[in-house]
Amino acid sequence: MALADVGGVIAAVEIVAHEAALFAAVGFLIGGIDDLAIDLVYFLRAALRGRRRRPDPDLADFTAQAPLRRFAVLVPAWDEAAVIGGMLRTALARLDHPDYRILVGAYPNDRATIDLVAQIAAGDPRVLLVVHHRDGPTTKADCLNQLWHALARDDARHGRRTDAVVLHDAEDVVHTGELRIFDALLGSADVVQLPVLPLVDRTSRLVSGHYIDEFAEAHGKQMLVRQALRAGLPLAGTGCAIRRDMLDRVAAARGGDPFDATSLTEDYELGLTIAAMGGRGRFARVLEAAGGRPVAIRAYFPATIDAAVRQKARWMTGIALAGWDRIGWGRAHQLTDHWMRMRDRRALLAVILLASAYCSLVLWAVSAGAGWFAGRPGTVLAPWFWWLLVANAGLLLWRLALRAAFVGMLYGRGEALLSVPRMVVGNAITLLAARRAVFRYVASLRGRELRWDKTSHHFPAGVDPAG
Repeated sequence: MALADVGGVIAAVEIVAHEAALFAAVGFLIGGIDDLAIDLVYFLRAALRGRRRRPDPDLADFTAQAPLRRFAVLVPAWDEAAVIGGMLRTALARLDHPDYRILVGAYPNDRATIDLVAQIAAGDPRVLLVVHHRDGPTTKADCLNQLWHALARDDARHGRRTDAVVLHDAEDVVHTGELRIFDALLGSADVVQLPVLPLVDRTSRLVSGHYIDEFAEAHGKQMLVRQALRAGLPLAGTGCAIRRDMLDRVAAARGGDPFDATSLTEDYELGLTIAAMGGRGRFARVLEAAGGRPVAIRAYFPATIDAAVRQKARWMTGIALAGWDRIGWGRAHQLTDHWMRMRDRRALLAVILLASAYCSLVLWAVSAGAGWFAGRPGTVLAPWFWWLLVANAGLLLWRLALRAAFVGMLYGRGEALLSVPRMVVGNAITLLAARRAVFRYVASLRGRELRWDKTSHHFPAGVDPAG
């Protein structure tokens, strides 16, 4: 190839790299300003609370007062024999509320889970095994609906109505005081969500660890901002309590089932549906002791790239893709609600920006190498482009520092430092999950039946049942 032809190819590569970088840089700037606005609201909220001398309450502020509510803890379980035994024994030993039952939903073709739950139920009347009439897996929401109807039958049999429903996953490590908190706060709220704090998996510090970083910010800052702005609060699907009368209203609007079995993210949608129906949501930040850690639900999160991709793809499909047509943009004229839903659904746009940025880096490296080999001078960026990159670099450094700060407050300095390289891991998982999410969404539009695309779980060994 002639030198002139080589120069033409290099010039074309540089143009593509420049445009891809410009597209990514402008997108990152908009996203960075959006994140910065959330930070400003968070710090303004913190300043106002400090000025009014309103510290976060601690568990000692929540004492059991009669009359106590009756709770039903719903635990959907498909192929959970590895964790359900530990979860139930720990919950029965830890929960310090005197009036609750745990209903576990299993499937007839999952004998191992059935046998474990039946064994525990035989020794403790607070546990009720509910076997689905269909083979599994169906969907998590479908299993929850089966538990809902079983609860109604159980209430009728005992002649007493349950006051509130608590949702938990089969791998959860419950907190001893959570029902006490729910009991107190459900007097002024229709739904209460506790923070979720992933457990540190020493065998997967990067993959499983990136959930630590995301939840530290999401439940340490973003949910508090949503609450301050009076936007709808999405539920995490675990560690949340819903008043029975509120679920009755949702069930009546949905033909008898409160959980939408056609949804991949029924927990996220349920919280926003309750808000749309005028329900009052509360994100409960309660400290275990003054100046201590927050009361939270703990669990291990996926430890392999494949499992993390499948989980993130399910979230992305249900929230960023299906959410557009399933639940719309929220209440009319509620601008903060629209803003929060826009943020929820920007994941796919972020993937496109990330792909564009990585593509531009590769192309610029190729053009620089080829230019050096051909003796051709490199690209000179315009001053305004440099300022755009500097602004993005500043926003990125701020984001990394703030995330590390939130992680450090909950997990210590070591995990805070690891949050920096884990951001790259999280980006890679998001890129892989986006492809799976798009294919899965298209398949659902073509009528493919939804199935429980669950990940395998493990319960922490040696956990103290007494808390």
